[in-house]
Amino acid sequence: MEEYKPFWPEPPKAPEGAPNILVVLFDDVGFSDFGCYGSPIKTPTIDKIAEKGVRYTGFHTTAMCSTTRAALLTGRNHHSVGVGCLANFDSGYPGYRGKIAKTAGTLAEMLRPNGYRNYMIGKWHVNPLHESGPTGPFDGWPLSRGFDRFYGFLDAETDQYAPELVRDNTHIDIPGTYESGYHLTEDLVDQSIRMLAEHQAGAEKTPWLLWCAFGACHAPHQAPKDIIKSYDSMFEGGWDKERERRLSRQKELGIVPENTQMPPRNDGVKAWDEFGPDEHRLYTRLQSAYAGMLDHTDRHITRLIDFLEESGQMDNTLILVLSDNGASQEGGRNGLINAMGPFNLRPEPMAEKLARIEDIGGPDTHTNFPHGWAMAANTPLKRYKQNTHGGGIRDPLIISWPKGIPARGELRHQFAHCSDVVPTLLELLNIEPPKEVNGIEQQPIEGQSFKESLFNPDAPSRDKPQYFEMFGHRGIWQDGWKAAAFHPMGTPFENDQWELYNLDEDFSESRDLASEHPERLEKMIESWWEQAKNNQVLPLDDRFAPRFAENAERLQGDRNIAIFHRGVGHIPSDVAPDLRSRDYRIEAEADIDSENTSGVLIAHGDTTSGYSLYMKDGHLVHDLNIGGEHVIVTSDRKVTPGRRLLGLRVDRLTKEEKPRMGTGMGRSRYTLTIDGEDAGSVESHLGFFMLISWSGLDIGRDRGNPVGDYASPFEFEGFLRKVTVHMGTQTLDGEGVGKAEMARE
Repeated sequence: MEEYKPFWPEPPKAPEGAPNILVVLFDDVGFSDFGCYGSPIKTPTIDKIAEKGVRYTGFHTTAMCSTTRAALLTGRNHHSVGVGCLANFDSGYPGYRGKIAKTAGTLAEMLRPNGYRNYMIGKWHVNPLHESGPTGPFDGWPLSRGFDRFYGFLDAETDQYAPELVRDNTHIDIPGTYESGYHLTEDLVDQSIRMLAEHQAGAEKTPWLLWCAFGACHAPHQAPKDIIKSYDSMFEGGWDKERERRLSRQKELGIVPENTQMPPRNDGVKAWDEFGPDEHRLYTRLQSAYAGMLDHTDRHITRLIDFLEESGQMDNTLILVLSDNGASQEGGRNGLINAMGPFNLRPEPMAEKLARIEDIGGPDTHTNFPHGWAMAANTPLKRYKQNTHGGGIRDPLIISWPKGIPARGELRHQFAHCSDVVPTLLELLNIEPPKEVNGIEQQPIEGQSFKESLFNPDAPSRDKPQYFEMFGHRGIWQDGWKAAAFHPMGTPFENDQWELYNLDEDFSESRDLASEHPERLEKMIESWWEQAKNNQVLPLDDRFAPRFAENAERLQGDRNIAIFHRGVGHIPSDVAPDLRSRDYRIEAEADIDSENTSGVLIAHGDTTSGYSLYMKDGHLVHDLNIGGEHVIVTSDRKVTPGRRLLGLRVDRLTKEEKPRMGTGMGRSRYTLTIDGEDAGSVESHLGFFMLISWSGLDIGRDRGNPVGDYASPFEFEGFLRKVTVHMGTQTLDGEGVGKAEMARE
């Protein structure tokens, strides 16, 4: 009898003793924010992981979230894989497509042929957002880039109480509410534990990769109120004292050398003592929200680590804990309680901030802290996320593998870059980078393994230079020296002033040696241009505002109608109708069952910003929500039962030549219509100028934190046939759109 041969090949097997891999990736967490890097913020679980492994003090990222993730996932420089800036736009140039090239396989794609199962949890943000809708295309989503399961969000940020959630390739409803105690961080850890428990139940001997990318500590800073308030007393002394306290602690820990100097305050940051008691109270609470979010996340990481211990997997699990860039400058000089208002030219004056201080961190806020606290988070480094000085690109990295790495609680001071992580892991696993992935020839791995330094504290740093570039800010590291140029946007690149630092002797980039070593600086600048040419960095482009506007024009510029039939699910914001700076009309075809019908017809946004067209007790209502200020119009008569055409017409009556904060973009009239006849109107200077919301759109309900004054989901009680949105000519302000988009990064 002929020997039976299965039609399908045997599944690949992992190398003998291959470890599980857990990547814990934080967002916008500064160099000093973990307790084991000098902070007073409570991170005991992270600190315990550090006690069982090594902490790097010279680990560098790319200054932004999309770009660092692209490098971390592929082992290549971010420009060379097509993610030179953000996943939010496609500039057309090879280095700026906003999507990881198929020629650059991800770690998951490299591990899968070697027997690993791969799980992705949390933030993705390496796929164009206009491809994040229910129709994809899905080729840039996690399941198409080597991961077997995905639970998380595709955008740069999301509300922690009402997130934009995706399971595998499908947008799903939020499994809880703020009132029921839901928080995304807890949910992400629940899902992580579930995936690992199910993995052990079905593939006990197969190693896994779990990529767990939290929303913390990206804005909005949201956490339980009791945790937030517990930090007020810790930070009431202000950012100047906090910087000094952290630097002192860092010297005690050996994180920085004893001779490290504190650089001057960043441009525009005032001394804490220059503010009065009201500002002190506000700024302290905003910092407490940030600290509370980090503390809260650490508490839930505890549950994940406990599971690994209880299930017997901890000893052979290789754990990495890191941040994607430095602390964020997007909160501005005074911080924000609800960023959505200012993005649409509605100011958030100090009096309003103070009146809402107890709301900070809650479901109706979009909170971010002021520059002074971001500066303290990056202690002792200069500048912030987006910049190529230390505050933007130098970040914590903890690595622990009890079975494989004997170091315990040790420090490593070698230079390392986020593109070095993949080659390091591959070398630890004794896996060669594949020449092809899915039949596509692969570009070379550009990172350099730092495996030797894991075992030898005296191992040398990498022997090749590493460039940096973000929005025209530039930098290059080579042999312990760093050259950096801060680029004021809109100015000629040739006017940029390059600085030179000896990082081996000047950790905080406090002593510019450009005038003392002009020849070295010139050679490093030449090297930067060579690296830029080889990695698709060119052409340099600091036009972040026009790029966002051009991207919107290219993707939706000719879209003048959007039709949503009954049964449509959730639509992400970047795929929803773009109603900014234009006339528009919404029409809903519905069967009305009674004279008291209620429920949402269409809603886009959440409690912080958006719009909703709905019925309440038989009346048609439109709510325009700009930063928490509501412009409401209710129909002058009830809608009679039967098949009806219910609508809203928005006419821009006047247009400001130079829209500005407080006066808006001109006056608009919001008119309700019933079967084509006007049924009430209201005028306002408020409207959608820079954005609608980072929460998406729903038809027949409002599923998350609701836009209007009703309880979610407020499903429509009649029979909704379809909703049509007609859009007039649009004239976007690139500068304003760019500022809003950057704040979400």
